[in-house]
Amino acid sequence: MDFSGGAGGATLSEMYQSARRLLLSARDGVARVERLASAPASSSYSASAPLVGAPDPAGAEAVRREVAQIQGLCVQMDRLWRSIPAKGQRDLWKRKVEQLSEEVDSLKETLNKHSLRQRKRILEAKERAELFERANGESSHVLQIFDDEAQAMQSARSSSRMLDEAFETGVAILHKYSDQRDRLKSAQRKALDVLNTVGLSNSVLKLIEKRHRVDKRIAYGGMIITVVLMVAFWRWTH
Repeated sequence: MDFSGGAGGATLSEMYQSARRLLLSARDGVARVERLASAPASSSYSASAPLVGAPDPAGAEAVRREVAQIQGLCVQMDRLWRSIPAKGQRDLWKRKVEQLSEEVDSLKETLNKHSLRQRKRILEAKERAELFERANGESSHVLQIFDDEAQAMQSARSSSRMLDEAFETGVAILHKYSDQRDRLKSAQRKALDVLNTVGLSNSVLKLIEKRHRVDKRIAYGGMIITVVLMVAFWRWTH
């Protein structure tokens, strides 16, 4: 069962498949980034101060973008599965979306840990390079390499923060739309209740008017019968 929603009218199944593909691509990207970071880098001065693996800020940034896209899809899917009328289908999609959210959160945590380890390794290697430069004065180009790498990592962190802020803004907007929809539904239900109450009140008034007319006829009939009986009794006695 598919339910349409989100950008371009994509169905819940289509968004889920897109999110799974992005998750596989992000996992491959994380593995590639960690593989590059753990591989030994070649350098002419490695005998004295070996370099850490070359970081891949562009690859890490691409993975962060994919993670942000998956989180955005999870927010849309979380809104859509709640509108499924069938409880069995609703529970099934709830489990799928929650599992996907947990997997992407774990992937994001892995990427953040990798970034922290990489920054620590860069700082340690930079300190070794500074010590080596003070020893023989021939490592100025190594320091420049690590300065460039540190700047690249800083740029990646800034881009990541911007993506997180954009994602949080999107989530806030979606929640606001959801709240507005709930308020409109509540107002609609109250209006229907008022209309039903007005209709019931009209029915009660009509019933009261009808009963009043019947009672009036009974009273007048009783009065007429009483007068006739009194006249007949008076004539009979005189």
